[in-house]
Amino acid sequence: MKLLLDENLSRRLVPMLQSAYPNSSQVALLRLESATDREIWEYAKENDFIIVTRDSDFHELSTLYGVPPRIIWLKTGNQSKESTLRSLLEHKVQIDTALFQENKSCIEIYI
Repeated sequence: MKLLLDENLSRRLVPMLQSAYPNSSQVALLRLESATDREIWEYAKENDFIIVTRDSDFHELSTLYGVPPRIIWLKTGNQSKESTLRSLLEHKVQIDTALFQENKSCIEIYI
């Protein structure tokens, strides 16, 4: 399971996520910082990423277009990098279960 962090999440999280989520990246690291949400959606779909975001935009695209890609919607407000990292790591089993065993298109993570 590899994650694509939306531009509203720090690119500095990527190295810290690699052991739990290998080959993860962030929008700016892939030179997609000026891309539309739809372009990011298509990139994630073509490259087997799960989009991680704090915005509702990708959830709306998920409702409209279905999967892939799948979405992790962090409903945490503006949190520190450490809080975001902890959320993704502590909820890894829950994320995997919801997205792949329960076949959900989106999982919402609250803190």
